[in-house]
Amino acid sequence: MLPLNDASRRPLRFPVMTVCIIAVNALVFLLELLLGDAFILRWSLVPAAIVAGRDWPNILTSMFLHEGWMHILGNMLFLWVFGPEIEDVMGAGRYLVFYLLGGLAATVAQIAIEPSSTVPNLGASGAIAAVMGAFLITYPRDQIRTVLLIGWFVRVTFVPAVLLVGIWFLTQVFSEVGSVVDTQADGVAYMAHIGGFLFGLVLNRLFETRERRSEEGLD
Repeated sequence: MLPLNDASRRPLRFPVMTVCIIAVNALVFLLELLLGDAFILRWSLVPAAIVAGRDWPNILTSMFLHEGWMHILGNMLFLWVFGPEIEDVMGAGRYLVFYLLGGLAATVAQIAIEPSSTVPNLGASGAIAAVMGAFLITYPRDQIRTVLLIGWFVRVTFVPAVLLVGIWFLTQVFSEVGSVVDTQADGVAYMAHIGGFLFGLVLNRLFETRERRSEEGLD
């Protein structure tokens, strides 16, 4: 399932912070294309290095790196689908803090399960997972315009957020379990997705402003 947009609502204000986050990711990806693997490896997060007390700034920089076109395009699509509405109920400043802390929670979760790993970690997926967790709590009944891909069958339909996001999360959980038992894992940091999602699911209300909740009719 490939989400396209929230068909149930539009943000009350232009999502300036979501746009800025997407722009920064795009700029960093351009640097990756220009500077190559050396740049990526320098600013990616290596769990073993963090545990050893090295490269702490990479906890932040790795959130804005991506391994290829499909990686960044997929992440930015999900952020654009779920981010604006969450920014609307938090306000731009709180939303940025929430986003970055969600990425931090994702990093902590990944390091906790693989503290000795020397495999570079990178991507905005953990922070975006936090946004998705917040969306699931805030707008579970919203209809998400979604592309269904089943073999050669392609259809655009509407899927409730609780179903779409719920299936996505269960996929991450089962994939993480599979990566534990399968020595030929695909290298995706599923635990980071899970950690970020749980952060957003549990703590999103702490970042919402009363004014935005009132305007959205959530109080």
